[in-house]
Amino acid sequence: MNIDFSVRLPTDAHSVPLVRGLLRQALEHLDVSQSVIDEIVLALTEACANVVDHAAEHEAYQVDVSIDDEACRISVVDDGEGFDPASAADAPASPLDDRGRGLVLMRALVDQLQFVQDEDGRHRVTFEKRLVSQPHLRLLDPR
Repeated sequence: MNIDFSVRLPTDAHSVPLVRGLLRQALEHLDVSQSVIDEIVLALTEACANVVDHAAEHEAYQVDVSIDDEACRISVVDDGEGFDPASAADAPASPLDDRGRGLVLMRALVDQLQFVQDEDGRHRVTFEKRLVSQPHLRLLDPR
């Protein structure tokens, strides 16, 4: 079974729990394991929180979700300034800092992660998580 949806959301903190809930319900409907759901939802939360933090001057952003039997693929698109993911990865985040851990978490949680600037100038983070994989972070493993 496939589920595909796209939502255009206001660039504010209230939009993050909304899209997180939509994704969680879709994955639960497909009987994806809870640990994999938790990892995908956390990765989406980090991607959306980055948009809210760094592209707030723009009205909206878009989240595209495609789920099939093998994987969940998500794109988060915004009109913000963007950033250089290579240089952001070089700057280690302090475990005591509330900021700067999103990229590290996303890389740890998903199987593929890509940051691109579309031809229209919009910035896109795209990630994919296999649905049959073992959890990457033991913190989210219920054992």
